[in-house]
Amino acid sequence: MNRKIKLLWDFRGEDAKETAIHHTKHLKEFAELENLSFYEIDILEKNPMLVCAFISVDENNLKTFRDALKPHRGEITS
Repeated sequence: MNRKIKLLWDFRGEDAKETAIHHTKHLKEFAELENLSFYEIDILEKNPMLVCAFISVDENNLKTFRDALKPHRGEITS
């Protein structure tokens, strides 16, 4: 069974939300350009000074995303 992995990038500071939103645009562009499938691209607002951008992908695509985009961390979601 193939697991879903959430790759996350953390942004901190007053502009964290705007930066995270902008980063999601680049995540989508990369996936489309490389013709890679994904489940979801969005942000998680921990607090006004810490916001994460994320993409959820199949584990079999993990290495491609990880090596090219260098996420700060990852989580197994299912």
